[in-house]
Amino acid sequence: MVVAAAFTLMFVGFAAAYSFAAFFGAFQAEFGASRGDVALVFSMAAFLWFLTGAPGGVLADRFGARRVALAGVACLAAVSGSVAALYVTYSVGIGIGVGLVYVPSVGAVQPWFGANRAAASGIAVAGIGAGNIAGPLLAAWWIGLFGWRGAYVALAILVLVLGMTAALALKERSSGERRNSQGLGLREALVTGPFWLLYVSLTLSCIGLFVPMVHLGAYAQDLGYSEAQGVTLVSLIGLGSLLGRFTVGPFADRLGRSRSLAAMYAGLGAMLLVWWAAGAWWLLALFAVVFGICYGAYVALLPSIVMDLYGPRAVSGITGCLYTGAGLGTLVGPWLAGAAYDALGAYDLPIFAGAACSFLAAAVVVLMIRNEKTQVLHRG
Repeated sequence: MVVAAAFTLMFVGFAAAYSFAAFFGAFQAEFGASRGDVALVFSMAAFLWFLTGAPGGVLADRFGARRVALAGVACLAAVSGSVAALYVTYSVGIGIGVGLVYVPSVGAVQPWFGANRAAASGIAVAGIGAGNIAGPLLAAWWIGLFGWRGAYVALAILVLVLGMTAALALKERSSGERRNSQGLGLREALVTGPFWLLYVSLTLSCIGLFVPMVHLGAYAQDLGYSEAQGVTLVSLIGLGSLLGRFTVGPFADRLGRSRSLAAMYAGLGAMLLVWWAAGAWWLLALFAVVFGICYGAYVALLPSIVMDLYGPRAVSGITGCLYTGAGLGTLVGPWLAGAAYDALGAYDLPIFAGAACSFLAAAVVVLMIRNEKTQVLHRG
């Protein structure tokens, strides 16, 4: 029940968020904006959902995930129906809504599982991948039927009905169990080396991670492909993400979650280089699927790694604080990619920069693993 509720909450939250790719062209035409300006709308939303994850996680640890998730769904539904000041409401509403839904939901899953924690977490966060698939496709369909304003009203209804139902079904541990949980508290975790190495790795990886989420559709159209083909590529990232969350977790439980995280970061960097070299649509589709697998797997792994390192006592709060690093990377990545395109007329520079940052993120996790081994040897 916990996994199903978390899956559904993340599905509606990220369907609303990743539908942005389908609205990209409409926003440019409606507001006469540059790609950098339009991309900044998404960057601000993603920054806020990662930033809000920290207080959202702390509130969930104290008051329970169900209450926080209900508030997040309300924010998502409100922004989906608002059109009067879209640039403000999309960034703030989606940002706060996803932040209050995502971290409490994924944190609620962790204490219920032991040996198969990464697998359970992967199934839960597969809702993100499902939302990534469905969001752009549904939005494109509804835009054709109702226009972009009407499409947001349709998204509001979807979010409200499914999201509220799932939030109410989110089964929680009792308050006494939460207080008596073993592990480190948030303040204790903040002074440890692994926390900050993970923080840096998230910041670096997210600089390039969300660039294709925002720009891949426009990139495909620049190559002469249709808008529908561009939106499909973004949805293929969601398909790959779904596969990654379901398939990599069980192997990571056996091979090592931190090692698997480093491998996924490196895979993101390699796939960004494939994107730069790709011209044929089938190769772009292959990039999108494999990139999505690496992205989905690493998102599934991170909460389990936090649980391994710090225990269940403050898993939502610690995970939320880590995700502020992801927010910093996401804030600058898509926006600077759009600005680079506006200035240079090409995406080469941001693609290479994103790949380099992904490889650096993998190196940081390898450093964390080596430090852990050194500490174990010293204790021995």
